[in-house]
Amino acid sequence: MCAVNVGWGSPRIVGELRKLGIDVAKSTVEKYRVRSRKAPSPTWKVFLKNHVRDLVSIDFLVVPTVRFKILFILVVLAHHRRRVVHFNVTEHPTAQWTGHQIIEAFPWDTAPKNLLRDRDAIYGSQFQRRVKSMGIEKVLTAPRSPWQNAFVERLNGSIRRDCLDHVIVLNERHLKRILTRYFDYYHCWRTHLSLEMDSPESRSVQPPALGKVV
Repeated sequence: MCAVNVGWGSPRIVGELRKLGIDVAKSTVEKYRVRSRKAPSPTWKVFLKNHVRDLVSIDFLVVPTVRFKILFILVVLAHHRRRVVHFNVTEHPTAQWTGHQIIEAFPWDTAPKNLLRDRDAIYGSQFQRRVKSMGIEKVLTAPRSPWQNAFVERLNGSIRRDCLDHVIVLNERHLKRILTRYFDYYHCWRTHLSLEMDSPESRSVQPPALGKVV
């Protein structure tokens, strides 16, 4: 029991044994229990769940245009309700530009407590100073571990599958227009499994009695 459940103490083990019909004293459990040398750390999934209301993720998405130029989409995603707080498009991303986007995403005193990101070189010293000045604590994923930033990675996949795989992007202005319309759909109409089949901006139930379903 103590090997599999490293966070359990002696009273918890005594209680579980009692529920199995085995009555032992706490002192007996203390005698045989293997003690961990350090306190167990929560798993990454537990960390994300515990900080979901205070956590924001950022990531870049690469899109080619009809003329084979490469455009970069920066998305800022609030984990709670899966809302896209801010996005922008550029052909030449820099640390200074990325830091400025964070200011635009969180004006005044609306900055989140934690910012989750990967270790891309684009988040250089200028970006880090800007984020620190806003009182935001950075949370870095492990190297080559995109699954640790799963919320925004899932969003990037949705953007591709629902939208960008079905259009040819002409230029930066065209891409911004496409994404603006998509995020309006994403927030108000698209159902999300993680939100119990609701939309980020809660969508009311519309039964057939309200009108013809098209």
